[in-house]
Formats: sequence, C-alpha cells, structure tokens
Amino acid sequence: MAPRFLASAFASGPALLILFSLILKRFGGFDTGKEAIQTLAKIVAYALAASIFFVLVEIFTVFYGQIPEHAQHFRYLFAGLEGHHKLVAWMWTSVILAFAAFVVLIYPPTGKRELTLACACAAVFVSLWIEKGLGLVVTGFVPSPLGKITEYTPTGPEVAITIGVWALGFLIITVLYKVFISVKEEI
Repeated sequence: MAPRFLASAFASGPALLILFSLILKRFGGFDTGKEAIQTLAKIVAYALAASIFFVLVEIFTVFYGQIPEHAQHFRYLFAGLEGHHKLVAWMWTSVILAFAAFVVLIYPPTGKRELTLACACAAVFVSLWIEKGLGLVVTGFVPSPLGKITEYTPTGPEVAITIGVWALGFLIITVLYKVFISVKEEI
C-alpha cells in the first residue's frame, strides 16, 4: 500500500505543480522555464508508470491467489457486484485517463506542447483522485466483512465541506501567487 501512495503522490503532486506553473505563465507573466517543466513532466511520467504498475500488480496478486473475498473488491469496482455498479464508470474513467496521460507524457512530440501537457497533467490528477478517493477509501469495506454490499453516496454536508476545503485551498494559493507576482514585479 505504501508504494502505491508514494507513486501516486509523486505523479499527482508534480502534475499539479506543472498546471500551476502553466497558469502562472499565462496569467501572471512568470515563466518557470521549459527545462523545469519538462523535468517535472518526466517525474510525472515515471511516477505514473510506477503507480499503474503497482495497481496492476495488486490486481494480478488478488486474482492469482483465487481468494473470492479478496477479488470481490475489484469485481465491484470494475464490473459491479450483485447488481451494484455505481462506481464502475468512475473506475474505468480513472483507468482511461491514466493510460491516456501516460501515452501523452512518454511520447515526446505531444509531451512538449503546453496544451497537451496541461491536459495530461489534469488527467493524471483526476485519475489518481478517482482511484484513491473512490476506489480505495470509499470501497474499503465494500463488500463488508459480513458480505453485505452497501453503496456509498455522499450527503449534502459532505459535498459542502469538500467544496469548502477545495475553495479554501484555492484561495490560499491565489493569495500566495498574488504576493509572489507582486514581489517579482518589484524586483
């Protein structure tokens, strides 16, 4: 579990840094440099490859072991289980985004253009957010140890709290970028 978290953190974190750098370049007039962004893109590509590899290893281990209780979680996520299939579309979206972003990042002509790089980084971030948020946390107890399947749907307060946390994070980043740009302009 730890290597999966580290690989996904090393993929999604630099992907978010690249997105912020490209936004800062476009709207703030500050260029971080092509070499720095391409170095971060290589880190994202390698870490995404490791993250995909660790997920595939876990899937292989679960199905090779042929323990039905272990395989039920992945069957629920990717094919549905006993008529319950709320997360199937989400998980396949995560898989498609991860592989598409990986292809874009490892193919040099597309990975060097800013628009495709930004799309690939957004795909990496969203893919890993779905995988960790829905595929790991939410389905940790689906099915339950007693074999019961209870599908999860976020409540209004949970959605409001999540939006509030993200809004606060974007507010802090915006304020820090404004300070950074004003200091940079004075120098």
